[in-house]
Amino acid sequence: MTQPDDRLRPHPSSRLAGPAVALNLPDLARALHAEPHPATHGHRQASLAHRGPLRLVLFALEAGAMLPEHRAPGHVLIQCLRGRLELEAAGARQTLGAGEALLLDPEVPHGVSALEESDMLLTLALANKPVPEPVEG
Repeated sequence: MTQPDDRLRPHPSSRLAGPAVALNLPDLARALHAEPHPATHGHRQASLAHRGPLRLVLFALEAGAMLPEHRAPGHVLIQCLRGRLELEAAGARQTLGAGEALLLDPEVPHGVSALEESDMLLTLALANKPVPEPVEG
């Protein structure tokens, strides 16, 4: 697979290929925090999996980082792996600490703020429409 010059890392379809992939989330988060490029809006993110309707995205957030309110076209599971996150979703605020998670239905508006340096795993199960895998080339 050829890699465009502006890609920070190989696409997850080649980077994390195989029928069974072990993910060491603390190690992956440490590597993400250590990347030399500047964090965008206080965070870095890396897709860990694009498998049919499933998306796994790891976020390394600096204290004060924000993901502005948005919606997702499927069920969302936001897991705080380390640190503390404040989430606003469905008109309510919640604080998540390490090991806590929030499950959202499709299209629920939500935003995330890091109250301290944090790591977050986002799982998205796209609703009712399988997304084609990227074409290699």
